[in-house]
Amino acid sequence: MGTHGSGREVGAGTSLARAGRALGVVALVGCLVAVSVALLAAAAVGMLQAGRTAPVSEIDLNPLPQRSVVRASDGSVLAVLHREQNRKSIPLAEVPQVVVDTVLAVEDTAFYEHGGMDLRATARALVTNVSAGDVLQGGSTITQQLVKNALLTPKQDLGRKVEEAVLAIRLEEQMTKDEILERYLNTVYFGNGAYGVQAAAEMYFGVDAAELGQGEAAFLAGLIRNPIGYDPFLEPEAARERRSLVLDRLVTLGRIEPAEADRLRQAPLPSEPQNSELLPKPEDYFVEEVTQRLLADPRLGQTQTERYNALFLGGLTIKTTLDPRLQTLAEDAVAATIPDPAGEFTASVVSVDPATGAVRALVGGRGFQTDKYNIATQGVGQQPGSSFKPFVLATALEQGVSPLSTIDGRGPCAFPNPGGTPDPYELENFEGSAGGVLSVSDATRRSVNCAYVRLGILVGLDKVADTATRLGITRPATNLSMPLGTSEVLPIDMASAYATFAADGVHHRPYLVEEVVDQEGDVLLRGATEGTRVISEATARLATDVLEGVVSGGTATRARFPDRRPAAGKTGTTSDYSDAWFVGYTPQLSTAVWMGSPAGNVKMTNVGGVRVTGGSYPARIWQAFMGPALAGQPELDFPEPPPPGEAQALRLENEAPAPPSRRDEGAGRSGARDEGEQRTGSNRSREEVRRGEPDGPAPEGSGRGGGDESRPDVSPPGRTPDRDDGPRTGAPGGADPPERPPATTPPASGGGGGGSAPGGGGSPGGGGSGGGGGGNCNPPGWPPENPPFPC
Repeated sequence: MGTHGSGREVGAGTSLARAGRALGVVALVGCLVAVSVALLAAAAVGMLQAGRTAPVSEIDLNPLPQRSVVRASDGSVLAVLHREQNRKSIPLAEVPQVVVDTVLAVEDTAFYEHGGMDLRATARALVTNVSAGDVLQGGSTITQQLVKNALLTPKQDLGRKVEEAVLAIRLEEQMTKDEILERYLNTVYFGNGAYGVQAAAEMYFGVDAAELGQGEAAFLAGLIRNPIGYDPFLEPEAARERRSLVLDRLVTLGRIEPAEADRLRQAPLPSEPQNSELLPKPEDYFVEEVTQRLLADPRLGQTQTERYNALFLGGLTIKTTLDPRLQTLAEDAVAATIPDPAGEFTASVVSVDPATGAVRALVGGRGFQTDKYNIATQGVGQQPGSSFKPFVLATALEQGVSPLSTIDGRGPCAFPNPGGTPDPYELENFEGSAGGVLSVSDATRRSVNCAYVRLGILVGLDKVADTATRLGITRPATNLSMPLGTSEVLPIDMASAYATFAADGVHHRPYLVEEVVDQEGDVLLRGATEGTRVISEATARLATDVLEGVVSGGTATRARFPDRRPAAGKTGTTSDYSDAWFVGYTPQLSTAVWMGSPAGNVKMTNVGGVRVTGGSYPARIWQAFMGPALAGQPELDFPEPPPPGEAQALRLENEAPAPPSRRDEGAGRSGARDEGEQRTGSNRSREEVRRGEPDGPAPEGSGRGGGDESRPDVSPPGRTPDRDDGPRTGAPGGADPPERPPATTPPASGGGGGGSAPGGGGSPGGGGSGGGGGGNCNPPGWPPENPPFPC
């Protein structure tokens, strides 16, 4: 018994000793607190009195950085732009009272009572936190925390604390309590990049702040002291214990009942970010292009810094032109068509609304994470090959040349190039095709190189460059190979240029941003602009009629729609097979497809067993995208073109007339092919265009071998596939060739100033002005400054 009793005495003594040591610690802490508080108070009072002469307005809380949101055309979020601080400020009235009460209970119970400093609360919090072994109560007031976060450095020493206290007192004289609390709740960091209660509600619970309840409020209030140490994604147990301490605090203050606290303790913690829509997305080509364009737009600020701050800190809403459905279809079309789309070769797709210039889809390459370089919009572009020929065609049509006019397309061919290299400029048609004398419309459908170089010289290479520039193409070099697409272009510009044909000759600059709206709802900029007429309506419609033939029965039959929906376009392939294009359009949408290697000029002579031309993978990608893209939309015809005008036999000055080919004999009898006999894009009926011609290459000798895609997939034995639309390198260099006046000679010269002579027919262009050779036979619309056509 005695032994047992002495044990109790020993235990009691030990307990008393421990209690004594604890009391000593508390007393020591109390003394230190008292001294610190006294020093702090004295210093604060001194600084405050010394600074009374300074105006209160010196305290300037800069505007809080706000995230900017990039939205698609349907309002869905594409990306969130911010640097370090993901924040959306909200007024205090939109913060639930339960959140306000819980934050105040943990951080500053006497907030509405003190004047910026609360010395007793500081001391009390220190003792409470020592006893609890955790930071249960905040030592600084909310006003002090706001000052620290907004104005001061993280440095912790007595001088900094004094400065913090002084500024807090002054701030309370400048702002109301509600203004300070609102600012604090929008400033405080809750971890994982979320600044302010709205971003925190989205991050952890996927809701607006207005939907937060008591359990969520307890969790968020607990994060404020140490958002990294209590991160629920990385430290779930610490986060759970912290929430439990906050719930205990609420019970102590009588804010909630113990039973409710126990119930809330059982609620699961957030385990992953819930605001996937508002998380910064992995950068993609479209968003990056939007960002770069806005950073260069002076409407967002006169300096780069002003534009950067507006975009990443200004809380803008950026409404873009992107159609998410079409974007997905474009990406899927590339992935499903190209063998190994993540491999050496890729495709770029840009789709533009002809009526506005709005970019609806943009694929810049293999993926932004793989290749940051955006093929669609960056750099100088890629060589377009024969997809450049419609700009030559448009130039000729603007000058009154009929698409029924005939031109020598025989190959190989050579043209003088004085002062340039090489001289003469020699080239062949695709795969050495003989070509022939054929109509401009047929030369387009079959993509005959010799015919188009000759046509470019006839209408004036500088005029072709002007046309291309007006259509949105960076001005190409005016050398002899220009008609064959040897100057680089961007896919976005090609889509936009062809959209001009669909828009009856009105060009709309391609744009990605519909409008930018600031936090107050004011529109800072709009992207759409009024269109500009750059070619005549007649030219646009005639060009479209010719380009319909390319799709229905020319080099782009793989782009045809199964339902024969009207479509027009042009293929292009460079001579080394390193670039392949198809650019096509309907009345509703214009889309450019380029295929090649992001690394540079890599020959695509065996990609999935296919030698790549514009009529192969690019045309298939176009059709795979455009078919679903237009599903459900009305099947619209292009506007009816005007009459094509009378045909002429086009030739260069001092060039002997080409001997008529078997297909051209009719032109020699009548001066122009009878329109009923001509079966090319310019005057076939709409039903013929819709029916089209058989897919695939024509037999040798059929006259379809002059284009760049006439045998699109396989090189014939014994033939080197190195001739197409003009060389990627080695284009005629040196001085530009001298301007050669266009000239033409009818198949048989008519006499009598436009009368009918045997074998001659009427004068092309509607009549000469005198007998013999003294008149002229200018085609309709021929510029007066050009030399007249001889009769």
